[in-house]
Amino acid sequence: MTDAEDARAELLRLRGSIDNIDAALIYMLAERFRATQQVGILKAEHEMPASDPKREEQQVARLRALAE
Repeated sequence: MTDAEDARAELLRLRGSIDNIDAALIYMLAERFRATQQVGILKAEHEMPASDPKREEQQVARLRALAE
């Protein structure tokens, strides 16, 4: 194989990896959406507040730490 052919093969491999990651992200986002819908239903059924500022603050801090 030439350098150009090797580069094209590597490019295809990397793009395949990106495509797999994209599919996994979409699946995870769909799962998250289903869970948040269930939380909303549970809160409505039990007359719980829709928002929880303390939880939201904790989540923002947790996610910021993960992002770093």
